[in-house]
Amino acid sequence: RPNMEPAVIVLGAQIGDKPNFVASVSRALVSPRLDAVKLVKQVAAQTGGGGGGRPEMAQAGGRDLAKMAGALDSVARLVSEMTQG
Repeated sequence: RPNMEPAVIVLGAQIGDKPNFVASVSRALVSPRLDAVKLVKQVAAQTGGGGGGRPEMAQAGGRDLAKMAGALDSVARLVSEMTQG
């Protein structure tokens, strides 16, 4: 991560039969509108899940593995929406 600063990163992985996500937002990008917790919660909600953590790093789990790819595809749009005034 330090070589990619500033950055927003969201990763997804299948664990068992469930989707799991981790989000990282560089400290320089964290704002009242954008942080890792808000982002990962919105991503995971699309798969029927939720999560939590810190503004710079958060994780979440979901229930519907079939919706994982779509949830990950939505990250750029979500970040754009969160950073637009």
